[in-house]
Amino acid sequence: MIVVRLRLDLGYDGTDFSGWARQPGLRTVQGEIEQALGRILRLTEPPALTVAGRTDAGVHARGQVAHVDLPVEALSALDRNHRRSAVREPSATFPPASPTPADPASAGSAATGSAATGSAATGSGATGSVSVDAVGGLDVDERLATLLRRLAGVLESDVRVHRVSVAPEGFDARFSALSRRYAYRVSDAPGGVDPLRRREVVWHNRPLDLDALNAAAGDLLGEHDFAAFCKKREGATTIRRLQRLDWVREGDGVLVATVVADAFCHSMVRSLVGSLLSAADGRRPMEWPGQVLARAVRDSGVHVAPAHGLCLEAVSYPPDAELAERALATRRVRTLGDVPPATD
Repeated sequence: MIVVRLRLDLGYDGTDFSGWARQPGLRTVQGEIEQALGRILRLTEPPALTVAGRTDAGVHARGQVAHVDLPVEALSALDRNHRRSAVREPSATFPPASPTPADPASAGSAATGSAATGSAATGSGATGSVSVDAVGGLDVDERLATLLRRLAGVLESDVRVHRVSVAPEGFDARFSALSRRYAYRVSDAPGGVDPLRRREVVWHNRPLDLDALNAAAGDLLGEHDFAAFCKKREGATTIRRLQRLDWVREGDGVLVATVVADAFCHSMVRSLVGSLLSAADGRRPMEWPGQVLARAVRDSGVHVAPAHGLCLEAVSYPPDAELAERALATRRVRTLGDVPPATD
């Protein structure tokens, strides 16, 4: 079977979702998009998405990235007219889907004929690209434009796929990423949050000192074991490199934290924010978040900030030629001092 990997750039209002990850009986972002793809492409089973960052219930995303591996033949469901003119533009080509941890042979098993001839041979060796002529119909750009429009028509308005593209060879939405950038928004206005922003801004009912927020945040930067700020998961490391954590007060008075790391463990961003808010409103000394970090043990005094203030803003990736190498490096289990390169 010939498989193509597609990259999806998307955003969503997390208010009415039970997080990203598919869960039986619950409405999730992954479940909604997978069902939509299965319906549009007339697949017997919905395809499985791999995502850059699995967000919790109530967390939003503006710059989420996912990938999906699809049989090339499935894209023929997007053709409006299978009887196309014999005179056609030169066909586009698909790079082969990259291997995934669950199925390392997924790319190599997609045997193809020569891309130059457009044949659909069934030999055992992949040639490195798959001609759209092998399955006929619309060219790749037309098909992906059609898929984007149909997703907009099928999905509810609180989740939008902004772009669908053929992923470069070696691309993995999760493991190829260099960093994720989150924003956390909080208001300490005495009268509360603007009602029109209540789904994305958290109200803190004590005055917050911007200088204290940034001073305390500085003690958390760098490579550390963030066990004190993460919910423990069996077999998962809590070593991360926090590249950026700073706060600004915008013109409307809303405080915005920008948080960047190579990756985040479960509840890490909201726990960091919760500790900083305690230090900035006077309930804890300014040094307290750094002291908690140094103990590397979950502290009951760290309160996880509310989900709706958090938004995944962007995911960054290396140049195409470095995608596969980055994915292999990231799959290593981290030990302190052994963080994949090129994350700063």
